[in-house]
Amino acid sequence: MRLRAEFTTEPFHGEGDPPAHATAALDAVRTAGLEAEFGPFGTAVTGDEDTVYGALPSVFRAAIEHGATRITLQVERADG
Repeated sequence: MRLRAEFTTEPFHGEGDPPAHATAALDAVRTAGLEAEFGPFGTAVTGDEDTVYGALPSVFRAAIEHGATRITLQVERADG
């Protein structure tokens, strides 16, 4: 099964470079071998269920360790 996970790390920052918690979460996704859609309001990844499930704990840890105060997650099936 393929999954799509979208997550947002907070606090939000306005203009300028993304905050450390957002870029650390993105790095964790990439380290897990997933391609990411990185935007100002969140990050989305699509992949096989084992890869997506396996990546999420590292994403959460990286974000919190780099200053995130909240992480919001949505996961849905991406294979129809």
